[in-house]
Amino acid sequence: FFLQFGNEQLVGASPEMFIRVDGDRVETCPIAGTARRSGDPLRDAESIRQLLNSTKEESELTMCTDVDRNDKSRVCVPGSVRVISRRLIESYAGLFHTVDHVKGTLMEGFDSLDAFLTHMWAVTVIGAPKKAAAQAIEDLEKDARGWYGGAVGMVNLNGDINTGILIRTIHLKDSTARYPAGATLLYDSDPASEDKECHLKATNFFRALYPSIATGPDAHQTRKVGEGVRLLLVDNDDCFIHTLANYARQTGATVSTYRSNGALEVIDSEKPDIVLISPGPGRPAGFGVPQLVQELAKRGIPTFGVCLGLQGIVEAFGGRLNVLDDPMHGKGSLVTHHGRGVFHGLPSPFRVGRYHSLYADRETFPSCLEITAESDDGVIMAIRHRDLPIEAVQFHPESILSLERDCGLRLMEKMIETYAHAAAGLQRA
Repeated sequence: FFLQFGNEQLVGASPEMFIRVDGDRVETCPIAGTARRSGDPLRDAESIRQLLNSTKEESELTMCTDVDRNDKSRVCVPGSVRVISRRLIESYAGLFHTVDHVKGTLMEGFDSLDAFLTHMWAVTVIGAPKKAAAQAIEDLEKDARGWYGGAVGMVNLNGDINTGILIRTIHLKDSTARYPAGATLLYDSDPASEDKECHLKATNFFRALYPSIATGPDAHQTRKVGEGVRLLLVDNDDCFIHTLANYARQTGATVSTYRSNGALEVIDSEKPDIVLISPGPGRPAGFGVPQLVQELAKRGIPTFGVCLGLQGIVEAFGGRLNVLDDPMHGKGSLVTHHGRGVFHGLPSPFRVGRYHSLYADRETFPSCLEITAESDDGVIMAIRHRDLPIEAVQFHPESILSLERDCGLRLMEKMIETYAHAAAGLQRA
C-alpha cells in the first residue's frame, strides 16, 4: 500500500491481518514466530523445523491467540470463536512466520467497527495484558511509535472491513525514512535472538536502500571441466541414474548409459574416459559389479562408484559387507572428510542423502584402499584406491539431501575434473 498525506507518506506490505469482517464473520490471523528464509530449500527446511520445535515461539503465538480469542468473545456469539488453523508456516521475502487463524460470528447489535475497536491494539505488537503492556511501552520506549502498530485498510459501503497491521512499513517525512521493527519478549526470550529478529524483519528495507545486499545464496556455476570427456554410466537397475547423468552433463561431459549386463563389451568398444558405476538394489554380485571393477582395474580405466558401486569396489579387492541395523533410505547424515580426492574444496562436514542397508566392513577393509570420508554414525562413506584411478562414495551426491551448498554437484564436478586428467595421462602413456 501507499498512503499520501501531503508532507509524509506510508509505504508498506503488511504480512499480518488486523481484523477482517465479512457480513457477520470476523477473522484475524495472529503472527508470532520468525525464521530467516535463505533461498536454499535445505537450509530453509531446517529453519522451519527449528521454528516449529521452538517452545518459546509456540508460547508466544499461544499467548497472542488466547488474547485475540478474548477480544472476539466481547462481540461474538458464544461458542462461535474458534481457531481454524494452528501454527501454519507462511513464506515472505526473506523470512518465515508461524500463523494462527481465528474466526467468530458477530452477535446482533455489533458491527465491523465494534470488532475493530475490541481488538485495539493487536496483542502481537503491544503484548499482554494489554493495559499493562501499553503502560510498559510508554515507560520504556524512548520514542513515540507513531504509525507503527496501527492499522491500515478499508471499510466498504456495506459495512464490511478489511485491515492489516501497520508493520513492515516505511514512514517518509522530511527526507527521512523510518522503518520500525520489533519482537515479542517473553520471560524465556534470549535478548540476542530477539535483537537478531528485529534486524531480520528490517532486511528488505536495507535491500531497498542498498540493492547490492545479497538476497540469497548464488547458484553454483558449474565449470565446464568435462568438455571432451566421454563418461559411461553403468546402470544397475537404479532409479537415480538420470540425475547422476544430468550432473555429469552439466560439466560438459558426454554421457552414455548402459545396463550392467554386457557393460564390459561396450566399454571395450567405446573406450570411455571414465566409468561411473551406479547405485542399485540388492548386492553388488547380483549385477557383476566386483568382476567389472576387477576388469576396469586391469585396463586402468578411471572408475567412480556410487552406493552399490562403492560396495562392489570393496568386494572386488577382497573386502566384505555388513548390514546396517536400521536401513538408511532417504535419510540425511553429516559426512566428515579430509579434503582429498573428490572432496577437495568441499566443506567438512556437509550433509548428504543416503539410500543403503549394506556398508563396508572395517575389519576386512582392503589395504589397497583408503577411507576418505565417514558419516556421523561412523559408517564408511567414501573410499579411493591408493594407486589406481578408482574412487567411490556410499552416499548419493544426486539426492536433494546433498543439495546444501551444491556439494553433491560440486563433488561430481571434481570427480570428472580429476579423472578426466587421469584418463588423459593414461592415453598419453
